[in-house]
Amino acid sequence: MLRRKMLIPFLLTMLITVSFQQSQDPYAEKRKQMVEDQIRGRGVHHRGILEAMERVARHRFVPSAQRPFAYHDRPLPIGFGQTISQPYIVGYMTQIIDPRPHYKVLEIGTGSGYQAAILAELAAQVYTIEIIPELGHSAEHLLNELYNNVIVKVGDGYYGWEEHAPFDAIVVTAASGTIPPPLVEQLKEGGKMVIPVGSPYMTQQLMLVEKKKQGYTTRSLIPVRFVPFRRSE
Repeated sequence: MLRRKMLIPFLLTMLITVSFQQSQDPYAEKRKQMVEDQIRGRGVHHRGILEAMERVARHRFVPSAQRPFAYHDRPLPIGFGQTISQPYIVGYMTQIIDPRPHYKVLEIGTGSGYQAAILAELAAQVYTIEIIPELGHSAEHLLNELYNNVIVKVGDGYYGWEEHAPFDAIVVTAASGTIPPPLVEQLKEGGKMVIPVGSPYMTQQLMLVEKKKQGYTTRSLIPVRFVPFRRSE
């Protein structure tokens, strides 16, 4: 009887705590379910990535009209003909580069900033480039509110960010017809780049590029569909 009396207050405290957390973040349960079903359930097992994707509030990186769908298993429009990638692809691409706490990472295609946020949870420093000014400035405002290790630049990502090179890893979130040589040049020896390669609005191949002492190697990973890699006029 004494044990039951002690257990009841404990359970009440747990219920109050859970209710408070849900009122603070009504999307917390959806985020947890997204990670279990879409990310871990499809083969992403990097503990840091799973924890980061459960922490980062994806709904803050989509337009208000899209928030009800923020944790669905699909890309979502973010304006200007661009999209935020489906959660699984974000997790998969991040796992491919295997980010470490000391890493300096370059992202090409900031979009709304979600991929950069995941990288910021895992790496020492993130540099990210967005060619569309409206998206770049919006993402910069949100990322600066959340992190102190992300720097955003508006510009043409084809040429990378030479003054901050070399990078331990590069993540490209738009489909390029070819692998941009400047990005390969800016990888550290032993560094990895993940990039979709192929024709716009068609199925492309997600490629892994690994920098070697002499040259680089490429490997095709999975078929994907990304928005085109935009260039400055």
